[in-house]
Amino acid sequence: MNGFFAMLSRMKYINRWALMRNAHNENLCEHSFEVSVIAHALVTLHNTKFGGSLDPERAAVLGLFHDAPESLTGDLPTPVKYDNEELRRAYKAVEENACSALLSMLPRELRGSYEPLFIPAEDDRPLWRFVKAADKISALIKCIDEGKSGNTEFSAAESSTLEYIKKMDMPEADYFLETFIPSYGMTLDELKK
Repeated sequence: MNGFFAMLSRMKYINRWALMRNAHNENLCEHSFEVSVIAHALVTLHNTKFGGSLDPERAAVLGLFHDAPESLTGDLPTPVKYDNEELRRAYKAVEENACSALLSMLPRELRGSYEPLFIPAEDDRPLWRFVKAADKISALIKCIDEGKSGNTEFSAAESSTLEYIKKMDMPEADYFLETFIPSYGMTLDELKK
């Protein structure tokens, strides 16, 4: 019996932002899809607008699997995960164990194909920066959505997330913020015009 895909399917039961009052709960599946789409867009921008030559499809796949270990660990809130260096190291070890556990749920002949999605390969190193930016942009979008619903609980998170993205010093992320983020505040009718 191989439980890898069944375990990943359970990501739909794991909600993010557990410490916050949410107008709409966001699960790991929704978040991973959005990160995948945005990572693809950022690398596409890197290639078409900023002279790069990276693989946007690979970035999308990395984005899709970036939080898969949380199918075993749950989503530890950021303020807890990054509270201090000791916790950060401990959580990194927990994540690494979860990655190993997930890989062990695959038949041996498939493990080599999935391992780079959980244990970063040197070839993918340039892409992980785009996945991280996409992860933060997805968090920003969540904050914007909550604000549109009248929920002020995410105001501080929105400001700090936007500041984090800008400090990443990535022209692709800056372009995405300027070009695409304003439309996330629009209504359906406004978007269709």
